[in-house]
Amino acid sequence: MPVTYEEAGVSVEAGYEAVRRMKAYAEATFDSNVLQSLGSFGGMYALGEQVLVSGTDGVGTKLKAAFALEKHDTVGIDCVAMCANDVVCHGAKPLFFLDYIATGKLVPETAASIVKGVADGCRQAGCALIGGETAEMPGFYPAGEYDLAGFCVGIVDKAKLIDNSRVRAGDTILALASSGVHSNGFSLVRKLIPMEKTKLEEYSAELGKTLGEALLAPTMIYVKPILSLIDAVEVHSIAHITGGGFIENIPRSIPKGLTAKIEKSAVRVPPVFRLLQRLGELDEAHMFNTFNMGGGMTVTLPQAQAEKTIAHLGANGVEAYVIGEVVCGDEGIILC
Repeated sequence: MPVTYEEAGVSVEAGYEAVRRMKAYAEATFDSNVLQSLGSFGGMYALGEQVLVSGTDGVGTKLKAAFALEKHDTVGIDCVAMCANDVVCHGAKPLFFLDYIATGKLVPETAASIVKGVADGCRQAGCALIGGETAEMPGFYPAGEYDLAGFCVGIVDKAKLIDNSRVRAGDTILALASSGVHSNGFSLVRKLIPMEKTKLEEYSAELGKTLGEALLAPTMIYVKPILSLIDAVEVHSIAHITGGGFIENIPRSIPKGLTAKIEKSAVRVPPVFRLLQRLGELDEAHMFNTFNMGGGMTVTLPQAQAEKTIAHLGANGVEAYVIGEVVCGDEGIILC
């Protein structure tokens, strides 16, 4: 029987309803410097001719794999990636980062290992780790477990701010290759693959590595390649493919009246997603609405600049390729 995200304990509809209910409370605090409503990849606040762009997120239940394998030095990279990648979607350069670690019993060695990963991620994103909070809450978390979240602030000139207002019909949509599952969809992953040390240490010939190595691969941080790209070509919009996969995130980078037409056959799907699809008996629609499917970020730009963009990103260590185009319509996204 197919296993759905909701059966894994995550209600997408409840998420929509929660945002709907929260939106009015948040917007009641806005002043004239706030540049967006809820739904942008980053929160944007204008300061004269510059804009601060902020993002906050956590690693989520990917941490269960880290607990099982007692490997804590890479989840900090995930934490930075989830925040900094959102910030760079608007063309902003991340300035600084703060982390939050909460645990039932503080183990100094574990905390240091986590923060080492956060620092590694900050170096990749080109931002400073300027502080954070470590909360010890006895009885609140099971032994050996913790939660990890973070907050990132970046800056961009107002004239260079990237939203979706420049997107036009005929624009090309490129996918930037991911490093694997990244940090979303793990509630479903855990339903399909037990987060147990012996299971995660099993070697998978299909993956060419152990299950744990595949699942704990740190989230790709796209900040430096994207900032370099923005200086080289005309970028119209960017989407960070996180929770909700292609279906929820690509439309956020496309304005009303236009639609992203995505060729599923063009998406270069890594083996880990084929494995998860088979284990869960999941259809393609469910996969593209849950996982990044190998495309951790998308960039929308004029078709004439696609080839130059692919070459530029490749020279900066990121595989990029065409997956679709922008067409007229109100669907938001079409998978064909």
